[in-house]
Amino acid sequence: MAVDREQVLRSAAALLTRKSTATMDEVARAAGLSRATLHRHFAGRDALVRALEDLGIAECEAALEAARPDDGPAADAVRRLVRGIEPSAALLAFLYTENQLFEGEEQNEGWARIDARLTDLFRRGQESGEFRIDLTPAWLTEALYGLLGAAAWAVAEGRVARNDFNHMIAELLLGGALRRE
Repeated sequence: MAVDREQVLRSAAALLTRKSTATMDEVARAAGLSRATLHRHFAGRDALVRALEDLGIAECEAALEAARPDDGPAADAVRRLVRGIEPSAALLAFLYTENQLFEGEEQNEGWARIDARLTDLFRRGQESGEFRIDLTPAWLTEALYGLLGAAAWAVAEGRVARNDFNHMIAELLLGGALRRE
C-alpha cells in the first residue's frame, strides 16, 4: 500500500497544532500508520517538522498569490490574505513556535520570500497613505504573523468563534495600522 505523503503531513499537522508535544508514535497513529512506516518517510521529528515547514510555506505562498497583494488598496489585499490563509493558520501557529526552524543562520528561503512580499505590501500601504509610517513594514509583517498564530490558538481552544477569525485579525491589525487624519 502506497503512503500518501500529503495525507500523512495533513494528519501530523492536525495533531501537532492541537498537541505540539505529540510523539512520533502519536503522529503515526493519527496518520493511520505504524511508527516504522512513518519513520521510513520522516527519519525523525526534525524531518517531519521540516516537511511541515515546506507545506506551510507552500500554503502561505498560495494564499499570498491568491490575495493579489499588488491589486487595489493595500488594506483590501491584507483582508484577502487573512481570509486566504485562515485554513492554514493553525499549522502556521505551530510552525511559529518551533524554535528549531529558526536556529542557526539557515532560515528557509521560503520564509524570506514571504517576508519580502508582506513587507512590500505594507510599504505600498504606507506609500499610498493608507498605513501609518511610524510602524515599520517589517514590524507590521511580524504583527500579522503574531495575530494569525494567536487567533488560530484561540479558535482551537474554543475561546473565539472560527467565523470571527478574519474580522478579528484584519480589523485589529489595520485599525492599529491605519493612518489617522
